Amino acid sequence: MKSPINSQIRSVIITCCTLLFCLPGIIHSQVYLDSTASVEDRVNDLIGRMTLDEKIGQMVQTERGFYNVTGYITSHYLGSILSGGGSVPGKNTVKDWITMYNKLQDAALATRLKIPIIYGIDAVHGHGNVYGATVFPHNIGMGCTRDPGLVEQCAEATAVEVRATGLNWTFSPCIAVPRDIRWGRTYEGFGETPELQEMMAEAAVKGYQGDSLGTPGRILACAKHYIGDGGTTNGINQGNTELSEAELRRIHLPGYIKAVEAGVGSVMVSFNSWNGVYCHGNKFLITDLLKTELGFKGIVISDWEGISYLSTDFKAAVQQSVNAGIDMFMQPNKPVEFFNNLKILAEADSVSEDRINDAVKRILTVKFHLHLFEHPYATDAWADSLGKSTHRTLARQAVRESLVLLKNNGHLLPLSKTEGKILVAGSKADDIGSQCGGWTITWQGSAGAITPGTSILSAIRSIRGSDNVIYRVDGATDLAADIAVVVVGEYPYAEGNGDRNSPQLSSTDLKVIDNIEKAGMPYVLLLISGRPLLMTDIIAKADAFVACWLPGTEAPGITDVLFGDFDFTGKLSHSWPSDASQLALNWGDEPYDPLYPYGYGLSARTNEISSLVITPVFSLYPDPAGNELSVQAKENGIIEIFSIVGELKMSVVKNISYINIDVSSLRSGIYILKMTTLNGTAWISKFIKQ
Repeated sequence: MKSPINSQIRSVIITCCTLLFCLPGIIHSQVYLDSTASVEDRVNDLIGRMTLDEKIGQMVQTERGFYNVTGYITSHYLGSILSGGGSVPGKNTVKDWITMYNKLQDAALATRLKIPIIYGIDAVHGHGNVYGATVFPHNIGMGCTRDPGLVEQCAEATAVEVRATGLNWTFSPCIAVPRDIRWGRTYEGFGETPELQEMMAEAAVKGYQGDSLGTPGRILACAKHYIGDGGTTNGINQGNTELSEAELRRIHLPGYIKAVEAGVGSVMVSFNSWNGVYCHGNKFLITDLLKTELGFKGIVISDWEGISYLSTDFKAAVQQSVNAGIDMFMQPNKPVEFFNNLKILAEADSVSEDRINDAVKRILTVKFHLHLFEHPYATDAWADSLGKSTHRTLARQAVRESLVLLKNNGHLLPLSKTEGKILVAGSKADDIGSQCGGWTITWQGSAGAITPGTSILSAIRSIRGSDNVIYRVDGATDLAADIAVVVVGEYPYAEGNGDRNSPQLSSTDLKVIDNIEKAGMPYVLLLISGRPLLMTDIIAKADAFVACWLPGTEAPGITDVLFGDFDFTGKLSHSWPSDASQLALNWGDEPYDPLYPYGYGLSARTNEISSLVITPVFSLYPDPAGNELSVQAKENGIIEIFSIVGELKMSVVKNISYINIDVSSLRSGIYILKMTTLNGTAWISKFIKQ
């Protein structure tokens, strides 16, 4: 007969067996860890488990360089980290970025609930913070392409390069509508009209995010800066946008509507004020308009310490901004102070539990959609994508399509690939940093060989050979040359450091042009800039003039069109003023008499306007004799005709959608036809009077 098992031992065995049998169910009960559950169920399960401290921590984003950042991620449950401009780990290599990211993620996964961090960076024209990344043209140039498909491709390439370093969030696209070229951020927007932002916002969001959040190799996009940042009085950065609600909606909202419709996962609030009220504390703009009316479901994030403008009392600023509807707070220097103040406010019911839960649910929803809980760590899966040749080829295409030919006397362009010597002049001719502009390697950017790429001088030499190219920075030489390429422009800048009362060339650049003038040879003037500059007299002297904007690392895109392999197709994304009295000049203003109108751009092959069509809302039917123009529009409105330099020729008929216009009095030439519909939207096309 067997000995009876001790009842105590039996009890332990039964308990252990029961635990083993129930373990799958226990694990499964943690719904937020179940990848087969719906995102909504996972979010609700997780937030039900969180303490107030854990919730508040998710609302805080701090900078990677903050003191003891890994310690605070663990102790204060911080939900997000960012790199400011120029903030990089180690030697700024892919390996350094991945190592840093995973160390920060280790700290997040050491917390009770193991909620991973999300990491943001300003990859606004490529992954520009990282040495060796492909740097694409800034948005002002991309707007000149009028090519949403190209914008989407460039955003996708940028997303892959960001993933190469392990990161998963870009603070881009900027869909500001810059209305005054004095603004130092003019180059960050696609152009001066809401139509351009509508055209490009959706494309950029889809390029970054893919068809949905969590698409492999893609990242979280962020539409910014909400709202009206490009419309401040006198173009002052972080200034006051003085507009009626109707005008704010007409000019500055359409891009956000498109971004939200495209599924953008985050929106960044702007530093500016609207009629004296800071956007960071404006509940109507953030909660009522963006979240409720537009139905935005993602994360609303503040700009860099943006809430500090609301009050000198930091706790009051925290209260106002959280209650206004901001979900995540970019606090590079005060993450713990923000955490402590919000906890005090929540415990005093000055910020409601519902408001905090709404913010945290939005943050967690994005994290689940990005599959961060299943794949929290960075891998080297995309490591070879940084600066890869296919991305540089794409950037080269973007450069050549963004260039705008504004003058070409005597068909100087295209240049010959085989005949004559070329004098290249100007410091910007051999300057990768100036080609790239701000937000490249550092916040402000800088001149010089700051990252791998091809300068304009190198691109010209690769076509003509060093023996046929003379380079003189100041343009002064005794050597004989047949033609000159003069490269001038702005020194790199970002944000308020680029604000200028009178944007124009430096005295150094003017001296270079003067030296070329004295030499007496024909020359093409290439302008590297983040906006149109006041330079009417200078343009008048040049034989050819090309706006190159801030093209990035791939200058062969410039020589592609200079030497005729491709034609110029870019069209101005901004009106080009004649003088300082025309600053803040925009298409649709009355009077409208720029040096070059919005949408203008020549073809080198025909020397005619390459195209002026933005979106056709009307059809033109000129009669064979060229004396009458039939206009068939989709909507009623006002029709006006301008010469290509903006001179008003006739204001036709109001509220007529179909009309025959007598153009017999117009001399032969190319004209702009403007249709302003009754809702205030302006469209343009062109016609040629034979």
